[in-house]
Amino acid sequence: MEQPVAHRVPNGSRLNRRHRRTTTSAPKKSTASCVTNGTKVLLPPSTRAWTRRLRDLLEAHVADLGGWDIISNAEMALVRRCATLIVECERRETEFAQTGFADDVAFAIYQTAVNTLRRCLESLGLQRRAKDVSPSLHDIIERATRNSEATE
Repeated sequence: MEQPVAHRVPNGSRLNRRHRRTTTSAPKKSTASCVTNGTKVLLPPSTRAWTRRLRDLLEAHVADLGGWDIISNAEMALVRRCATLIVECERRETEFAQTGFADDVAFAIYQTAVNTLRRCLESLGLQRRAKDVSPSLHDIIERATRNSEATE
């Protein structure tokens, strides 16, 4: 029986392609990009920041899909494309904010990237979810208890 081949995954851990298990967990919050940890709204113009943000998005999307150990190769490829498109859209948004405008060509490229991203996310299972605004069972019982005590 041949040994499974281990491959590098974006966060630096090793991934066993046959068993899909990683040897490390998600990156520490201190190593997250400035956009991910909330210290900045826009991505700074550097390769290192771009790469860190890409890694953070990969980890977040893979976690949404259930983790590295159950994601398929096709899903992994789509997640990588989605993360790259997100970081590139953020880079362009930073550029638009710094210059104060977007020329027609740059905006058309941005718009195409956003639409491609939407389709890619739909392939991964992007869904609209209605927010549940109904009271919980605990809230209903608590309100009934207060009402019964007030009438006594």
